[in-house]
Amino acid sequence: MARKNALGRGLGALIEDAGKENLEQVGSINEVDIDNIELNPFQPRSRINEEGLVELASSIKELGIIQPITVRKRGHNKFQLITGERRYRAAKMTGLRAIPAYIRTADDQAMLELALVENIQREDLDAIEVAISYQRLIEECNLTQENLSERVGKKRSTITNYLRLLKLPAEIQLGIREGRISMGHARTLVNIEDTKAQITIYYQILENELSVRRVEELVRGLNNKPGKTHDKVERKQRLNAEYTQLQNHLSKFFETNVQFRVNEQGHGKIVIPFESGEELERILGILDKLNV
Repeated sequence: MARKNALGRGLGALIEDAGKENLEQVGSINEVDIDNIELNPFQPRSRINEEGLVELASSIKELGIIQPITVRKRGHNKFQLITGERRYRAAKMTGLRAIPAYIRTADDQAMLELALVENIQREDLDAIEVAISYQRLIEECNLTQENLSERVGKKRSTITNYLRLLKLPAEIQLGIREGRISMGHARTLVNIEDTKAQITIYYQILENELSVRRVEELVRGLNNKPGKTHDKVERKQRLNAEYTQLQNHLSKFFETNVQFRVNEQGHGKIVIPFESGEELERILGILDKLNV
């Protein structure tokens, strides 16, 4: 049975706009029988450090549960864990019969988002776990990188750097997870286009204990080979021709000098300039007809 507890609030601001129609707090903090809680099927954490769990259990024995877990109600005296799996497992190890918890009602979408965002905030995750959580939030919760940036309080460029790690070969990703190479090493390896070259330099890092700076030098040398430079120039020229043709087409369509700003990676933006309020209205009228 859930019993009212005098502890204060703490996780109410985890996600500001998860959707009030989908996520509603049933009470403040209650003590819930630990045997009435089932694990979260959406838990993104794939590994839990057993040594850290033992240390947490020892802390709970000494100080109790400082930060409540969060659960959703599944029926009469039945709950499902949303966040706080480590605290839940450690509490069970100590033999606690009840645990302080926020009780919420949540649909699967909101629950997944809560679990993923809470997971990202933890300090003991490796870079690949963080990257996978970012990817799941984007794909399964229909978030843009900009939305995600606001959700987790990280710069968009930081999120992009993590997502790029998932393009690395599996054995390099495993090396990141096991702490064999740093995030700095990994970010440098991402800049190599050839998979075989990535793996070769990865093993050079392990065998020779190369610093991030040394790896950056190796990658620059690899990317500046004559054939590589020729390929880049050729690709840039081809892109320039395509962009010029599209720019001319859009300039005629909007009857203004449309500008393209594109970097070597193909990222950029389209600028539609206007010189007066009337011209802006004219352009907006065109966009309205296109249902943009």
